[in-house]
Amino acid sequence: MNPQFQPGDKVRVRKIDAPGHIRTPYYIRGHEGVVERFCGYFKNPEELAYFRPGTPLKALYRIRFVQAQVWPQYIGPKSDTLDIDIYEHWLEAASEARP
Repeated sequence: MNPQFQPGDKVRVRKIDAPGHIRTPYYIRGHEGVVERFCGYFKNPEELAYFRPGTPLKALYRIRFVQAQVWPQYIGPKSDTLDIDIYEHWLEAASEARP
């Protein structure tokens, strides 16, 4: 298994309304960030929540977002960031066209 993204890659969180137990915060969907690190492969918690096996394993990344880009009214320093762990199936390359 090889991760699709590497540290430094620009990614966008898919903006979809998926039903069920979702681990990707709604407020971050559709936003772009940068891969801070690849965290490893883990069972899919969205499947584990329903007592399913959670396989195949999913790649997990730590994505860094600039807070002022997530919240336009943010009044803190422009350098403030927010890191969120997001599974690969929620990510796409930032260069891909939006739906």
